[in-house]
Amino acid sequence: MDFMLQYLSFFVIHTDGEQSTSSSGRRFKHYQTLDGDDYEDSEIKKFLDEEFTRIVKRKVERNPNTANAPTKIGRFMVEPGYELGSNQNYNLFQRLRDADSKDRFIGIADELVRIYMDTSAVRGGAFIVALSKLNTFFDTPFLFLLKCDFEPKIARISDERSLISHVEMAISARSIKSIQYPHMPEEGIMEPWELKIHQASHARYFEDFLKYVSYEKPLPEVIGEQVVEMVHQYIADKWQDEGGSERSEEENAVEVWAASEKRELQEWWSHEQVEAASAALVEQKPDLPFSFKLDAVTVKGLLSDFGGNIHFAKHNGRYVVVIEGDQFQFDRGMSPIELLQPRDLTDVMPLIGSRVAEGEEGISNTDLGTVNDESKDDSRDDSRDDSPPW
Repeated sequence: MDFMLQYLSFFVIHTDGEQSTSSSGRRFKHYQTLDGDDYEDSEIKKFLDEEFTRIVKRKVERNPNTANAPTKIGRFMVEPGYELGSNQNYNLFQRLRDADSKDRFIGIADELVRIYMDTSAVRGGAFIVALSKLNTFFDTPFLFLLKCDFEPKIARISDERSLISHVEMAISARSIKSIQYPHMPEEGIMEPWELKIHQASHARYFEDFLKYVSYEKPLPEVIGEQVVEMVHQYIADKWQDEGGSERSEEENAVEVWAASEKRELQEWWSHEQVEAASAALVEQKPDLPFSFKLDAVTVKGLLSDFGGNIHFAKHNGRYVVVIEGDQFQFDRGMSPIELLQPRDLTDVMPLIGSRVAEGEEGISNTDLGTVNDESKDDSRDDSRDDSPPW
């Protein structure tokens, strides 16, 4: 990508301790502000050029699979009927994008860093505010905010006598936190209402910093809301305009189920109803993940697999999951299971639930005697024994 930097301000943040929650223990210093010509001849160009491209190309899901996704899309919040200009975060970003001189840029960048210093938890490091055009597509610039935490225990090779020398304020591009504004959802398209935020650590410094930016809900939450809405619609269709205690009980059961983090199989709907509801969700997102636990066994797949490759059933009072496919694949450590010649499913079905029954009734002495008698039988032809050698 062909970036042309306009301005870059470099600040260094110091805190008392690795992470300071007190504003009195924090301070920052402006080191230098560069224009495009200064940047071309600087060492920081080698450090950042590839990072700008990496930030812009970094993929982001509008609805990530987890609330802790490192990369998110943020949207400026405004009251109904108001425009972007009523959002304080947007105004600050826009003033930086409109800066027409180095002095103007550094003044607004200084204001931005002061706001960042008031967030709940700030670590020492370098804070970089950069304005750069992407000549390939746009004449208007992108704003980049980058935070590089100090790297602990960094040393450089010294002479033969001292071996190494300590480096005090080392930073690395490996774990840069970044904000890109505006967001570019596709090449050649700018979204002025949105920004892209990336922070790989568990701390949410940038989210705390941008108080007037909202983020899309994670995918499991979005899908969960849609499923609950489907159930409510099903109850409304079932009971029409009828009220009564039975309908209230069903609605209360739905609320309890929806609010529970660990949920069991409810057995409310038929297989056909579940398939139809699943198909509606898969149509929105074909690669929608699907996972569950049957006792201690975890299964992960896609929602589109249900009814095709994954089947739920009951047999002899036990839940059964049948997973079909063309081949098995094993990773990591080997196990004897990899040597198995599978039995026919019809031979396995009678075994389902039998262990529970044996546990309740106990094993009879007759059965134990039979086993012992067989183990003592030396008349068998060992030459035909194809059991494994352990």
